[in-house]
Amino acid sequence: MGGGRRPGRRRRWSPRPGRGRRALRPLLAGIAAVIVVVSVVVGVREAASGPDGDGGPLSASVDDGPVVGVLVRAGLVRDGRIDVAAVRAMTDGLDPDPRVRDPRYDRDAFGPAWADTDGDGCDQRDDVLSRDLVDVRVSASDACRVVSGHLDDVYTGRGIDFVRGARTSAAVQIDHFVPLSWAWQHGAWAWSDARRERLATDLDELQAVDGPSNQEKSDQGPATWLPPDSAYRCLYVTRFAFVVHRYRLSIDDQDRAAIDRVLGACS
Repeated sequence: MGGGRRPGRRRRWSPRPGRGRRALRPLLAGIAAVIVVVSVVVGVREAASGPDGDGGPLSASVDDGPVVGVLVRAGLVRDGRIDVAAVRAMTDGLDPDPRVRDPRYDRDAFGPAWADTDGDGCDQRDDVLSRDLVDVRVSASDACRVVSGHLDDVYTGRGIDFVRGARTSAAVQIDHFVPLSWAWQHGAWAWSDARRERLATDLDELQAVDGPSNQEKSDQGPATWLPPDSAYRCLYVTRFAFVVHRYRLSIDDQDRAAIDRVLGACS
């Protein structure tokens, strides 16, 4: 072994204690300022357009019609406007969700789809299409069967031409305001078959709407889904709460709070 000097180890540089923290302080302060500005902007936007808003205003004004007439008789609409205090009082009186375990959802337990429960000779789907579409044309061989019409869609605010057919009918679908799966989870699982069928075919619970929006909504309550067109949200939560009240379903805290939040923004 030679007697040469061992190669010296290089000393690693390390920052002085506290130097890194001092350098980060301006950056963190800048991030905090950005968060505050974004929060203010979001708050201003929500105040203008309502919760979960898309920029459009929320309005308590409603147009007259068969569905609104039901709400008038229930004391929830007065002089062409939603009575926010009355809807809130009704919603506050709904039973809280007991959070009990329920059996697996069974669509068949709600009876045949679109059964003619009102006895007018037409199934409920065609009844709703006839009510909600304009320029309705029916089949020459079946006066109940709607073959075409135009929908002024309440969920999107768009106009949709409906033409019955294997590839076209899905453009307009019939929505249950209170989804049947939601109703099942909030008490309908324990009902009689007859009561479940009444809910599934209640014309006040049904609405012709844009097909893709109906698919997007699926079985969600107001806490996680509201119509894309904010102009309809006040009437939407009113109708939702009305059906829940009519059938004495329970409601969870999140959906109750969402209804109250929307009503609070209705002008």
